Amino acid sequence: MTIFEFPIVSHVPAVTTEQMRQVDRAMIEDYGITLTRMMENAGRNLAELVRHKLGGSVEGRTILVLAGHGNNGGGGMVAARYLTNWGARVRVIVGRLGAGKSVSNEQFQILRAMSVALSDTLEEQDLASADLIVDALIGYGLQGAPRGEMADWIRYANGSGIPTVALDTPSGLDTSTGKIFEPCIRAMATLTLALPKTGFLAPSALRVIGELYVADISVPRTIFKQLGLEVPNLFRTASIVRVH
Repeated sequence: MTIFEFPIVSHVPAVTTEQMRQVDRAMIEDYGITLTRMMENAGRNLAELVRHKLGGSVEGRTILVLAGHGNNGGGGMVAARYLTNWGARVRVIVGRLGAGKSVSNEQFQILRAMSVALSDTLEEQDLASADLIVDALIGYGLQGAPRGEMADWIRYANGSGIPTVALDTPSGLDTSTGKIFEPCIRAMATLTLALPKTGFLAPSALRVIGELYVADISVPRTIFKQLGLEVPNLFRTASIVRVH
């Protein structure tokens, strides 16, 4: 089977964390593109990248999704749904099980209705059996070093030697400055949303991002123009592109 390769692009502009907040706000308030729609786009693209990284099929493969209780975790749970439907054995470790933000909690309830394996505890056997880990713990809303159970899960993932795909940013990386907090996910690949973040340009960040991909979450291009950003038509042939 020939594996589809995502288009490679270069000279892609980057956005600060605050600019990305403005993009998200404008999508919701000015265009009516709800958080649920954005989360669905992010999660579906994440599942596609995971399928690509596992050779073009996830059937029979074991995937461990580490999901926070915020929007990043919601995207990870959307990916878990797609991967389950595509035949993967998916286990989702969810921070504060079922007690996340309303939109993320909707995704949790869907997985529960589908009888996807859900837990708020990461066990040694979860790591021993996984073919790939999805990091959907903390997005661009990171404030300081990860703490508590999420910090523990990051350390376990890094110590497992299992390849990890991060959603939007490796958990523990400051998306504006590129500062690597301790702990921070060491990803094989990162699927960032809409545009790369300025923190990714820091030389130190390259150690944790791995291969960098950008996913289309249907941001109207007029929003970028309002922010003074000249963004090429990145997704004219595919909804995921790799940044060279």
